[in-house]
Amino acid sequence: MSAIFVHEGRYVDCTPGADVALGAVVVQGDLVGIAPRAIAANQLGSLCVTGVFDLPKATGAGTAIPLGVKVYWDEAEQVAKTDDEAGANKYLGKTVKAAADADETVCVRLSQ
Repeated sequence: MSAIFVHEGRYVDCTPGADVALGAVVVQGDLVGIAPRAIAANQLGSLCVTGVFDLPKATGAGTAIPLGVKVYWDEAEQVAKTDDEAGANKYLGKTVKAAADADETVCVRLSQ
């Protein structure tokens, strides 16, 4: 059997067990997506898995994130960071703009 094209893959289906807010980062195994609209619990919705997003990051001394580096989603802290913490944090993509210590967000191009 040959591969059969399904769709371009910008969005993937998601049926969450709890309500998901607009803009929420959702981790499903090693797949990380962002909700382009709210999804009610147990209802079919979609997650965006490509594109460029501003994501929250920690602030303060030593929290700057350079341009062009890999970033990971820390689900417990709800922030993007450069440390995968031994696989606990899931890969998001790479930064497309540097973020200073004082910046509350970092601009990331998602790539799975």
